[in-house]
Formats: sequence, C-alpha cells, structure tokens
Amino acid sequence: MSQQVSPQYAFRAQNSVGLVSGSPTYDLIESFKAPDVTTRTYKYSLDGRLFALAMPSGVRVHQAETAVLLHELPIPNVVDLGFSPRGTYLSTWERHVNLGDGTQQKNLRIFSLIAFSQKYQDPWDVQYTISESHAIRLVGSDVQVFNPADWGKGIVARLKVEGASAITLSPGLNPSIAVFVPEKKGQPASVRIHALLNLSAPPTCQKTFFKAEKSLIKWNNLGTQVLVLTHTDVDSTNKSYYGQSGLYLLSAAGNFDCRITLDKEGPVHDFAWSPNSKEFGVVYGFMPARIMLFDHRVRTLNDFGTSFCNYISFNPQSRLLLLGGFGNLAGKIDVYDRRSLTKISTIDASNTSHCEWSADGKFILTATLSPRLRVDNGIKIWYLLGQLVHVQDCEELYQASWRPSLIDAVPAFPSVIPPAPAPSSTVQAVAASSKPSPARPSGAYRPPGARGQSASLAYSREEDNVSPMGTPLGSGTATPTRQRPLASLSNNQGRRHVPGAAASAPSLDGGKGRKRKGPKEKGEGRGRRDGEPRPESLPVVAPVVEVDGSGLGTNEESSVPPTPTVEPLDAVQKKVRNLSKKLKAIEELKEKVARGERLEATQLKKIESEVDIRKELASLSLLS
Repeated sequence: MSQQVSPQYAFRAQNSVGLVSGSPTYDLIESFKAPDVTTRTYKYSLDGRLFALAMPSGVRVHQAETAVLLHELPIPNVVDLGFSPRGTYLSTWERHVNLGDGTQQKNLRIFSLIAFSQKYQDPWDVQYTISESHAIRLVGSDVQVFNPADWGKGIVARLKVEGASAITLSPGLNPSIAVFVPEKKGQPASVRIHALLNLSAPPTCQKTFFKAEKSLIKWNNLGTQVLVLTHTDVDSTNKSYYGQSGLYLLSAAGNFDCRITLDKEGPVHDFAWSPNSKEFGVVYGFMPARIMLFDHRVRTLNDFGTSFCNYISFNPQSRLLLLGGFGNLAGKIDVYDRRSLTKISTIDASNTSHCEWSADGKFILTATLSPRLRVDNGIKIWYLLGQLVHVQDCEELYQASWRPSLIDAVPAFPSVIPPAPAPSSTVQAVAASSKPSPARPSGAYRPPGARGQSASLAYSREEDNVSPMGTPLGSGTATPTRQRPLASLSNNQGRRHVPGAAASAPSLDGGKGRKRKGPKEKGEGRGRRDGEPRPESLPVVAPVVEVDGSGLGTNEESSVPPTPTVEPLDAVQKKVRNLSKKLKAIEELKEKVARGERLEATQLKKIESEVDIRKELASLSLLS
C-alpha cells in the first residue's frame, strides 16, 4: 500500500500479506517528481490505481503504484478534482468566471469528452453508479441523468423536483437518488428517494419536516438506508448559537422511516455508518457530548457516555470505533473494540485537522493542515494500541490521506490484535529532541487582582484541601468553618500584600481612605528629629461583621474578633429569596414597557407570571 500524505511527499508500505497488509515503511518514492511550486489539492481514484495532482499550470495524472507520469493536462488554476468509481473519467472544476457576453464558462470538465457550466463548488462533481453505467448531476430543479459510455447522447433521463437543493446517489447494485428540498415560505422541507432506473414512478420513500434549511445525507454501503442530518443556521428557541439540527433514518424501499430521538440538547456533531451497514454511531449535544450506537432499526446498542468528542469513525472491518475531539477541542482520540465495547487505547493527537483509518484497519493517520493551522504542519501515524510509529513534518501541508484500496483487497481483521511494529527513526528523533516541559504549580485559578493575597474560602478548596463549606475533602464529617486570617477580615481595599514586608495597620474608618480631622500631634507634618520619641501607636482594632438571622450585619470594634457565624437558609427561605428576585426583575421589565421599549416574547411571558409568583410567595410567607 502506498500512502500519499502531501503533494511533496509520498511513502510506500511494505506488502507482506495480500495487497494492503503488513507493517509500513516510510521510504520516499524516488520516481515521484515533487512539484517545485505550491500545490493544494490531489485526488486518488477509488481503486487506488491513479493519482491526480492539481498544479497552478495544469493537472498531472500519475500511476499511483510507481508514480509514473501518465498524462499532463494543460488546464491552469484547477481548484478540485474527482474520479469516477473505476477511474475511467477524471473531472476538474475551476472557479466560475462571468464572461460578460451572456455565455456560460465551461468550468466543469470531464476528460476528455464533455464539459459543463457549474457555478458553485459544493457540490460540483457529477455522481456515478458503482458500475459507471449512469452519471447524475443537479441543475436548478432538474436531476439530469447521463450515460458515461456515450456522453454525446446528452441527457438520457430527467427528474424535476421543484426547490431541490441537494442530491445524493446511493452505492450498491440497485442505486437510488435521495433528493433534499429545504423549507421555504412556510412550506416544510422534504427528502424523497427515487429509484434511478425508474424516475417516472412516484418516490419509494418520502418524509417531510420543519426546521431544515440544509442537509447532510449519508447512505450505508449497501445503499438500503440513508441518514439525513438537517440543520438551520438560527435556533428559534435561542438555546444554541449553532442553530438547530435533526437526524432522520429512511429506507430506500419505503418500509421504514423515523426521526432519531436524541436525549441531550445541542447540535449533532457527527454521525457515521458502520461498513457492515447494520449500525451507526452519533455524537450529539452540548459539550461534553454524548456518544450513542444504534442498529439499523434505531434500537440502542450502547451508550458510551459523555466526552469532549466531535468525530466518530469505524475502521474498514467494522471491528474498531474511533472517537475524537478535534478543531477547538484538545485532540484526544479513544479507540474502542466493537465486540467487547471496551476502550483499548487513548491517543493524544493535539492540533489534528484530519483523521483517517488505514485500509487494513490497524493504523490511524492524523494531520495538521493549512490554512486552519499554519504552524506545526505535518502528519503522524499511530498504531491502534496508541503507539506513535511515524512523524513527518512539513512547512506547509494542505492535504493528507491514505492511498485507497479495492474493497476485495481489504484483509480481515485478526481475532487477536498483534503488537505494534517498531517505530520509524523519525519518532526516535522527535523524542530525543523534545525537552520535558517544566511542571507548573497546581492550584485554583485566581484573577490578577486577587493574587498575592490570602485565599478566600472558594479558592481554598484546592489549595488548602478544604471544601467551600468548610469540610475537608475526602472526609465524611463536617468541621467548623475555617476562618480567614485577620488581615483578610480587615478592609484592605484590594491592596496587595508583599511577602516579607511589614503589615500595615488597617484604617479605623472602615478603609474609606479619608483622614480623620483632629488636633495635630507634635511633630506631625514635619520630619521627626533624631532621638525624638515616637508617638505611641493605637492598638490594632479590626472591624468585625456580625450576621444575624435577618441577613443584616453591624460593624463593631473589638480587639479580639469573634468567629463570624452564618446560619444557612432553609428551603422555604431560599424559595422566598428566589421569588423576590423574580418580582424585582418583573418590576424592571414593567418600567421598560412604561418607557416604550419593546420586549421579547420571553420577557412578556415573565411579566404574565407575576400573579402566580405573588400567590406562591404569599403561601410561603404563611409557612415561614
């Protein structure tokens, strides 16, 4: 198996069993001529035979195994590439340019027989059946069907779906087309499934729903069922910044469809079919997200709990499950055994932009790519048990992937996981050059204004091993509340105490910073002569706050501060306090209405609840 990890680097893996098995080696392919200019995209054919590279001056097509150059197409500034399933046809897409004379630019080319006009890049390519007997594309509201063996015939079949915005062709021997129509002007969104070979017949399955402006459609490998993720950019309930999403399962035969009920609020981060087409996994909900495994009838198979995760992937043999947290998450990867549902390894792959299984299901490729991150670009290859086996740094890396392999060439996963192969020399070099980072002192975070002072009870939870309520962590019995030092009970006005410096006496006026008026002491206002006796200082008296049951405090002066006592509020008093806060907020909203300000629906609803709140408050007053 050859692994292409960037336009500048290509690696070959040792073939020991079959076509894609064996421990990889990482020697550069000498016959591959690396380009001397920046290149940003490439594409393998699905069978792994061909490799196309888009350069500023044109497109190069190589034989992937030997890296021999087969063709060079003089088409500059190609943005994206695509192969048909058997590698028979190569598609290229350039940015659309308005020619100004009313004609359409032919910026979508299929070599070497046909060209189309395609303004938008997502999606831009035609879709082929697995046998390349048909090709389809969406133009406006028309689904156009072509015969790739004779492009000259033009459109051989057509399906008109008003308002269609996306289509997805299923794999398998009996292909179907899933067509998505977003909601518009109060009309619900819909997904329709049509049999490709009988487009004139009614849809075999159809489902309508609201709150769906965009969709992501994924077929299982057999082409019998499809998962549809719908999404809106704005959450009408104002609960999520990321909009609203819904997940649906539809059967191509029309005998089953449902909405997948997810028991945690928040977006659907990722979902994936298992290659066996019998189950799928979903990552959903506000962080930490929940990970669930369902069968093809949406019955729960396993709950993996919550984790900081937004990516899920099965290995090609459906034996292992990878859960990762990338993007704005830390980059942790957990690998689970699907049979025992136990975690077998954890990988720290920070700054990962791309993650992918190898064809033999034993290795994981992670890459840090530009332009998302412009530093520390490169790839890392991990063994499934968590060992790092290869590192390849690049100054600027735009794309990385394994070389694809035919499904028939994918070996079965071993019943017993073999040990990891020996790491390459790059891993040893990185380990030797890396310096251990100094251990940072642990403790609770303090804002800059509170640093250097005695910790409050909230901060002392971790530093003094005492909980905020005064109970030592790890003990089951309550102890009296620990008192702060006298210096912290006095009003310091936020001044920072420098360790080792003499403690300054607190001011007697409560720390308001005003000087008391009175007769000046002898020598006050001028320098004291040598030998002149220093005036006697007043005894240090700290203001002490006593809290009574009503919650009101009084300041008294005492030379020995008593222990402040706080009587906790019971459940009724807490309820009264919360209701009083709500009434105060309602009064503020009424003042806004009186001023002519416009309120939101939730604020108006809060004003309407005033009567109920006052009734509840009156009943609680009787209880207290």
